Amino acid sequence: MSRALATSVTVLSALMLAACTTSDVLEPSAMVGNPPTAASTAPSPVAPGGETVAAIDSSARIQFAPIVGSTVEAVTPLTERLATRAKERGIGLARSDEPGASYVLKGYLSAITEGKETTVIYVWDVLDTSGNRLHRIQGQQKVAGRGEGWAAVPDTTMQTIADVTVDQLALWLGGRTG
Repeated sequence: MSRALATSVTVLSALMLAACTTSDVLEPSAMVGNPPTAASTAPSPVAPGGETVAAIDSSARIQFAPIVGSTVEAVTPLTERLATRAKERGIGLARSDEPGASYVLKGYLSAITEGKETTVIYVWDVLDTSGNRLHRIQGQQKVAGRGEGWAAVPDTTMQTIADVTVDQLALWLGGRTG
């Protein structure tokens, strides 16, 4: 019975995250430095892990919208890793205060603790500049240990979420035409 309840809570949380607004949010675009030059946005044919990846349109630029649902302490390693991995994968980034973004990546996060395990649920919507959802990246990471909510989530878990997110985004961008 408790497993069914946990599954129901997880699904309900993911649905609630998708309906979140941008009040009380964090702004990862502040982690982005100067806009990359054309030379620094060349697609990377091999990911850092050694696997072959699709070529990414070097003109595509991603702007990170504020992340909903996390604490500053939990989201800081995530945003730092998102910026690093995007650069490694040849994905151009746009700051929130500059025009020219091709897409907006909006994230919703939730940490749910049950017993000695915390599950981080993440949902990322890739939006066009008009706010229409074009693609969704979602998943979850489980963390065993003490603590509750975001206090139980180590930096490495948030970095793993960033790695998976950027890899999925790169796959999607590699499949886009025009």
